[in-house]
Amino acid sequence: MKKSIFTKYISTFLLIIFISFFVLTLIISSMTIRSENMQKISIAENTATYITEYLVSEFSSFMIPTTFEQFVAFKNNDISNMIDILSKNAEKMTILITTPSGRILISTNDAYTGDIKDETVLKRLTAEEGSKLYTDMGGMLDKKYGVLVTPFQYEYGGEYAGALIVCYSAGTLNSLTISTVRTIVLASLWVMIASFVAVYFITERIVSPIKQMNYATKKFAKGQFDVKVPVVGEDEIAELATAFNSMADSLANYEYTRSSFLANVSHDLRTPMTSISGFIDGILEGAIPPEKHPYYLEIIGQEVKRLSRLVSSLLDISRMEAGNRKFEKTPFDICEMARIILLSFEAKIDAKRLDVEFEAPDDRLMVYSDKDAINQVLYNLCDNAVKFSKEGGKYRICITEAQTHVTVKVYNEGAGIAEEDLPHVFDRFYKSDKSRGLDKTGVGLGLYICKTIMDNLEETISVASRQGKDCEFTITLTKFKEDKHSFRRNLPDS
Repeated sequence: MKKSIFTKYISTFLLIIFISFFVLTLIISSMTIRSENMQKISIAENTATYITEYLVSEFSSFMIPTTFEQFVAFKNNDISNMIDILSKNAEKMTILITTPSGRILISTNDAYTGDIKDETVLKRLTAEEGSKLYTDMGGMLDKKYGVLVTPFQYEYGGEYAGALIVCYSAGTLNSLTISTVRTIVLASLWVMIASFVAVYFITERIVSPIKQMNYATKKFAKGQFDVKVPVVGEDEIAELATAFNSMADSLANYEYTRSSFLANVSHDLRTPMTSISGFIDGILEGAIPPEKHPYYLEIIGQEVKRLSRLVSSLLDISRMEAGNRKFEKTPFDICEMARIILLSFEAKIDAKRLDVEFEAPDDRLMVYSDKDAINQVLYNLCDNAVKFSKEGGKYRICITEAQTHVTVKVYNEGAGIAEEDLPHVFDRFYKSDKSRGLDKTGVGLGLYICKTIMDNLEETISVASRQGKDCEFTITLTKFKEDKHSFRRNLPDS
């Protein structure tokens, strides 16, 4: 049978409390019984000493020559009253006076007569020292008692006159112990009830968000990511609920991004394929005159290249995520790379009549990184800057150096990026230009590839933008310093 977390918590807590109080009851009961037994033994020993001294003293001073048995018979009333009084002062104490052979002369309240049959007790009646036993005296007593045997002798002759047997209850619970155990049990019940109530509410508070998360995950499995878990308090459960809600937002964003990606890829695949198919059919069927064939074949070539770029981007991402793309860092001139990339966009820059600025602290500035990867990143940033620049706007590449790194900034005036889109510009398949009015060729993979490359190179890339005004991407690269004799990397302090 499946047990819920609530049932497990309740059962565990109550079991711990029950075991704790059970052990506590055993310990207290054991200590109380032991203390009581020590007290009973002490009382029995004091009683035995008092009676023994009385009998020996009285018998020694008895004026009439006689045996001990006759002495006891003569003083029977006095001795019986004394042992009855002493027995009443101690709970469940029985006193016997016997002959050395084990015949009972006097007993408390005359409860026992005859001879003692227990061989173990008989041997102790003439022993040199007293003995402590735990016995029922051969069935004479109703149960086992603590038995203290004290033999005594004449003052003269050294013969044993008789023995004193004091029986006291041992190993049993007295009224105080029973009352203590009852109090502990009652307190345990109240504590268990209070604990049950407390654990119920505490567990409910812990389990409730988990139940809601379970409900939410089932909704997520159906593609419904709008379910949220209430966040109550500031403890670990609240942090878990907050993280769960963040995960839900991420899944919702991922689902949206995936849908957008499928739509973009479908569009970017369908459009060129439709164009290619239409132009080829037109050429084959003779709908396009022969003198126009070169023109349309050039269009077909451009569309094929467009498809090739899309496939290459997807393969590049797949390789990097699988760890198959290896990066090799070497020193190279970042200023020269930026100038070459800038010149490659000359036609597009002239077409938009952009105001170009190139700033660098020196003609030559060495950095230490993967040259091809940085070229891919910088080319993509410059291409985006040209693509999204406004007519006649400012277009700037600015390179600055610090002690340990070089910063490259690509700036353009144009549409910019909305504030709500800034956190997502480096996400896979994300396109802030959802209308595709400015970007008719991209699929939202370029900046994701740039971010992935920079992360693998342990470098940084960031963006700052004002919607409708401008946009600036920044990358930082490790600076490479060279001396007169050799090239060596100057790594940042860790």
